Amino acid sequence: MTSSILIKGGAIITLNVEDEIVTGDVLIRDGRIVSIGETTEGADEVIDARGAAVLPGFVQTHIHLCQTLFRGAADDLPLIDWLKRRVWPLEAAHTPASLRASARLGIAEMIKGGTTSALTMETVNHTAAVFRVAEETGFRATVGKCMMDAGDDVPAELFEQTDDSIRESLALVEEWHGRAGGRVRACFAPRFAVSCTRGLLEQVARLSRERGVLVHTHASENRTEIEMVERATGMRNIEYLSSLGLAAPHVALAHCVHLNGDELDLLARTGTHVLHCPSSNLKLGSGIAPIVEMLARGVSVSLGADGAPCNNRLDMFTEMRTAALLQKATHGADALPARRMLRMATIDGARALGLEQETGTLEAGKRADLIVVALDRLHLTPRPDIVSAVVYAAEASDVMTVVIDGQIVMRDGELTTMNEREVIDEASEQAKHLFQRARLDGEI
Repeated sequence: MTSSILIKGGAIITLNVEDEIVTGDVLIRDGRIVSIGETTEGADEVIDARGAAVLPGFVQTHIHLCQTLFRGAADDLPLIDWLKRRVWPLEAAHTPASLRASARLGIAEMIKGGTTSALTMETVNHTAAVFRVAEETGFRATVGKCMMDAGDDVPAELFEQTDDSIRESLALVEEWHGRAGGRVRACFAPRFAVSCTRGLLEQVARLSRERGVLVHTHASENRTEIEMVERATGMRNIEYLSSLGLAAPHVALAHCVHLNGDELDLLARTGTHVLHCPSSNLKLGSGIAPIVEMLARGVSVSLGADGAPCNNRLDMFTEMRTAALLQKATHGADALPARRMLRMATIDGARALGLEQETGTLEAGKRADLIVVALDRLHLTPRPDIVSAVVYAAEASDVMTVVIDGQIVMRDGELTTMNEREVIDEASEQAKHLFQRARLDGEI
């Protein structure tokens, strides 16, 4: 790995406390940012960023790398049907080889679009394959094995005994949490209240506190899901999770589309993080999350694309633009301005992962997770406000260079830790076999 990198002459969007934007250089040494501003020091590699923006890499806080191979295979279905008819059968048909191909495809797409870190929930089996891909590709990832010990119509391959689910999750935490110098981490990932017993969720709450690891789950995405939880427990989703100890600063809840005022207050009071997935919520017909209300109460909100079969792309530029426009449609044009949106996609995501001291802004001493975005494009001209240009006008294809943990993982639009053609070919081949195993090829 190159020990020092100098990124010269860019418009540096720091997202620090002062929200500074400076024109100058970023010096990186041994994986960390050494200085920001003009420098006369040399480096092993110099990147010319004149005419480009330099900003923190995006942090996606809700992804399913195991589902990237399902892209286009579960369209136009509401959540519960989407799960039972397509996604669960496909997850059940995964092998280590197909899961590896799915993870490589997803990580490659995210890197090319400027994402440098993600929180990802996998399927029940073979999760070590995803950890290995994250380690090999240089990506920063927090990975959890999906936990499922309850629910109707769950394929046998995904239905677990509670003790087995806990034991396997703990083994992954012990083996992988903190690997690659802390770049690869593990978490607990119970799927959602509908597919987990009370006993499993209680154990996850206790063990996550004891081990100091994140809990990543879904909550209140869909009205049918909420009704199912209420029938089973007598409580609304967030209230139920809180009663089990799963409302806390180390808990990250994906979606939270349908919440009442008490639930919003509970999230704010407990410091629980909300992972907003606007494109997924629209495509599955789930609704529009009350993000403005959350932020007004002080709830932590970050962004994710969710999985490829409910988006169908893993592009943070799309998520920023969509999130902002949705809230403007319901709350007025001044809702979620560009600078707030960009923070949600970077430092707020880092905070949800417990990494705000390490990444999410460009500051001396932080890990070097950053991207260089070309600005000399038709759709970015003119640009009187550079942050506005990035949030509302830029596209994934404008990302030229990506650095993660001080390693250049994409240079001039070319991946350096993966061969893009090989990733595509492997994914296409494994998807074909996966659909055959799932016996869905005649339906899709």
